[in-house]
Amino acid sequence: MYAALWRHLPGPTWVRALLMLVLVVLVLAVCVQWLFPWVADVVPFNEQTVEAPSSVRSVG
Repeated sequence: MYAALWRHLPGPTWVRALLMLVLVVLVLAVCVQWLFPWVADVVPFNEQTVEAPSSVRSVG
């Protein structure tokens, strides 16, 4: 996939490298701005699935 992107980018090597860097930063920014918050709302990361046993006493 990266080789296909590299072949389709215009310009000499330094321009291609700069464009790839811009593309990577853009993809990461989109993920942080929109994708990750959406996933956090959809996937129940904070739900507990295991409860503490009722026989456990607090030490104090």
